[in-house]
Amino acid sequence: MIPEEGIVLLVNKPIEWTSFDVVNKLRYLLHTRKIGHAGTLDPLATGLLIVCAGKMTKRIEEFQGMEKEYTGSLVLGQTTPSFDMETLPTEPQDISGVSEDDIRMATRDFIGQIQQVPPAHSSVKIGGKRAYELARKGKPVNLGARTVEISQFEITAVHAPAVAFRVVCSKGTYIRSLAHDLGQRLGVGAYLSELCRTRIGPYQLANAESLDDIKLRYADAP
Repeated sequence: MIPEEGIVLLVNKPIEWTSFDVVNKLRYLLHTRKIGHAGTLDPLATGLLIVCAGKMTKRIEEFQGMEKEYTGSLVLGQTTPSFDMETLPTEPQDISGVSEDDIRMATRDFIGQIQQVPPAHSSVKIGGKRAYELARKGKPVNLGARTVEISQFEITAVHAPAVAFRVVCSKGTYIRSLAHDLGQRLGVGAYLSELCRTRIGPYQLANAESLDDIKLRYADAP
């Protein structure tokens, strides 16, 4: 049973789990209906997911508004409809003309407040339906640009076609779109191949627990 004041859990979300899957698992484990997460992670992403239960659900909006940090990698020279590995990539393009300096210089164009269009394969709602539901059926998805803020976009390693990076950004930023847009800016395309959320505000992935650890901690609770 959760305490009267509620709880905030720092969860290390495993790959191929949706954020909703994690909440459902914890809803059952904690025997509560009053539970939610503070910021979606895509199924193919891993890392820090903040889950609030009981009276702490009133802090969800506060956590959602906090700055986020991610590490990940992208593949240059190919694109996918989902901007990540959920869908199949196009045939590779020649990227021999793109230097490491070109990549690092291109990231500068995305620092500060920018206009970003979410991926068609996203959870944004259109007419009451999730965009990804329409995209998976081959229906047109028209999403408007949104203002987001990128405070840091650092290239940490280049082993072409793979490029590793670190991003610090505002609420609502789609790292898949950032990877796609960087590829467009370089003229060769790109898609996100790996993503991990390492920080939300002051909360660090290093302090997060696995679902198994949380289960052990709460399974025998009265």
